[in-house]
Amino acid sequence: MVDVADIPGGGQLHLLKCGKEYSIQFGRDELMGSQDHVSEMALATLTSERLDRKDGHVLVGGLGMGFTLDAVLGSWTCDALVTVAELVPQILVWAKGPLAHLFRDNLADPRVSVRVVDVYDIIMEGPDRFDAILLDVDNGPDGFITSRNDRLYSHAGLSAAYDALRPGGLLSVWSSYSDDCFAGRLEEAGFDVDEIVLPAYIGSTERWHNIWFAAKPGPAIRKAAASR
Repeated sequence: MVDVADIPGGGQLHLLKCGKEYSIQFGRDELMGSQDHVSEMALATLTSERLDRKDGHVLVGGLGMGFTLDAVLGSWTCDALVTVAELVPQILVWAKGPLAHLFRDNLADPRVSVRVVDVYDIIMEGPDRFDAILLDVDNGPDGFITSRNDRLYSHAGLSAAYDALRPGGLLSVWSSYSDDCFAGRLEEAGFDVDEIVLPAYIGSTERWHNIWFAAKPGPAIRKAAASR
């Protein structure tokens, strides 16, 4: 055990180390590991591929171990803006401490602004602000870490995300499992939905992760081959 982080509203996250690898766990469930992060990076890279603009404003929900942020910085131009919302203050402490080797100098990148706040609150701040919203705050589209996250995946939350996006923007949601009901809610909110399935780690044939790409109709979305 390296450290413990209190979750606002109740519960704890545990930072564990085994050899050179780290793991962030909630109870007995691993939320993020330093060894397996292919799909977390794909959340950013595949979102970028679906957008014509690479200089827009990106909102990242969940700092984690920094893999999604790293992929965003590598996929968007030097003119982009990247806002990261992290609910748990201690995660930012870990990013500058025991996990600093994973983050390197990404938190000091002039494009990056980290806000210790619920990503839902940022989404609710106003319409037409973001070109992409990337959500990896739970193990899937439900309030697993905190019940308050249910708001993000509800009809009202998805409608708010739709409004927060500029025309042609993209809401991308990472999950460790499939959820047809969630895909239906995305469509009901007005999004054009594409779902892909990726190996949980390189070489995996049994564990799979899902990403939903929900496009707000507009000129900035590229046609992507159906992969569901």
